[in-house]
Amino acid sequence: MTQSRRKKGRSAAEKPLAGGPAASEPATPDRVSDLQSSPAQSSGLRPSRPGAPPSPAPREKEKAPFWRKPLEDLSRREWEALCDGCGRCCLVKLEDEDTGKIHFTDVACKLFESGTCRCRDYPRRRRRVSDCVKLTPENLETIPWLPPTCAYRLRREGKDLPDWHPLVSGDPDSVHRAGVSAQGRVAAFEDDVEVDDLPDYIVSWPGKWPKGVARAKKSKG
Repeated sequence: MTQSRRKKGRSAAEKPLAGGPAASEPATPDRVSDLQSSPAQSSGLRPSRPGAPPSPAPREKEKAPFWRKPLEDLSRREWEALCDGCGRCCLVKLEDEDTGKIHFTDVACKLFESGTCRCRDYPRRRRRVSDCVKLTPENLETIPWLPPTCAYRLRREGKDLPDWHPLVSGDPDSVHRAGVSAQGRVAAFEDDVEVDDLPDYIVSWPGKWPKGVARAKKSKG
């Protein structure tokens, strides 16, 4: 087998996006006058037939979350936020020279922080780790080792994010509590293991969907 350490990290400073409240339009004198002369509008209700109580105004359609957009339409910040922070991509992988099959190991990149499953030097990772791969919408189709739980892979397959993804749960630790991440499962770091010994560290769990963990469903968007 030949070693293949192609991986995608994420900065510890990156956090899931959170939507803030929309700013209200200032109440000018003319606008106040309009509201005072139109009680139904000021209360959020619209007039109904004579003698009947006013009916609620139609609700605005809820905006779909950004991650349901096509991957190529995501901003750089949205693209980075899509990573669930599981750390599986930061594990050393081996490729069989005869079959081309990819094998995961539980040996982590030298920049991997096992407690948080984040990169210790994300901005300079490609300078410090020569075979670190930068994941993009353009090369997504060509990377065969993305874990089945990976948000980029799920969105490429037209699936929605699962409930344990930090963008859905609002909690960056939900990926760890669900048992999806590499937290507590790293046996060694690449600088501590000889290349010839890497096959001894081959494991199957990074390439599988964890048992008992909610699966992603077909996207609504």
